[in-house]
Amino acid sequence: MSTIFRLDASIRREGSVTRGVADTLESAIVDELDTATTIRRDVAFAPVDPSVWATAAFAGYTPEDQRTPEQIAALGTAAQLADELESADVLIFAVPMYNFGVSHHFKTWVDTVAADPRFGPGSETIKGRPAFLVTARGGGYGEGTPRAGWDHATGWMRRYLEDVWGLDLDVIETELTLADVTPQMAELRDLAHAQLAESHETARTTGRSVTVKLHALA
Repeated sequence: MSTIFRLDASIRREGSVTRGVADTLESAIVDELDTATTIRRDVAFAPVDPSVWATAAFAGYTPEDQRTPEQIAALGTAAQLADELESADVLIFAVPMYNFGVSHHFKTWVDTVAADPRFGPGSETIKGRPAFLVTARGGGYGEGTPRAGWDHATGWMRRYLEDVWGLDLDVIETELTLADVTPQMAELRDLAHAQLAESHETARTTGRSVTVKLHALA
């Protein structure tokens, strides 16, 4: 039986594009793997306390017999989060861009995981495992648009997931997600609907590639 790790960072329960596309992706992966269990981590509605990272980070440089109860607890939280990643065969990260940057819920989670020795600099704990980043942006940020270059989230997430953790990453991006509720974007609504449909189709297609990637790792 395979294990899927899924993280959600959207602050919306209903109507979230990243949650919806990730649902499609997860269903495709489950169907492809035949039998799978999913570990869920919702960092938006059950966020990691930001103080945990700082406490765990300093605890790593403190001799074990000198650690405070707070340091021991923080390291325990980091270990729990790291266990969830290490136990997964396939990983899904559903993380929207907020205010042109990385969701602070996701960043705090990453920082805390990195406090565990298994995910420190140079580690290869989950290297090569198939993973998916599902992200969304309210406007358009491509070349030639007024806000080209303003997306400071996707690049960072790719660098961390691909280069630091070494995951075999596919990225599913959806733009113009605020077109339906923004009068100034009314003329872009058809394009927005087409992009969302394309993202769901990409999720179905890439989800079916999981078994090939897992066999390559075996």
